[in-house]
Amino acid sequence: MEIIKVSANSRTSAVAGAIAGVVREHGRADVQAIGAGAVNQAVKALVLATGYLANDGINVVCVPEFVDVEIEDKVRTAVRLVVAPR
Repeated sequence: MEIIKVSANSRTSAVAGAIAGVVREHGRADVQAIGAGAVNQAVKALVLATGYLANDGINVVCVPEFVDVEIEDKVRTAVRLVVAPR
């Protein structure tokens, strides 16, 4: 399963659709964001995805965690949102 990567410029509805689709297909989704703007977009998308999945009778929870990511030989701290059915 791939990680859904979110940037500050990501469309929340597109990310929400991706989250909902991955949860439906794989049973869980990992959403990753680096920076305040990206985390903001990811959380807004998570709220939308929760509504999409609730329409299908799927109730989800989110567990946030910090992860270290290597980008261009530099280690950055990202926020990963693990989304899974309750």
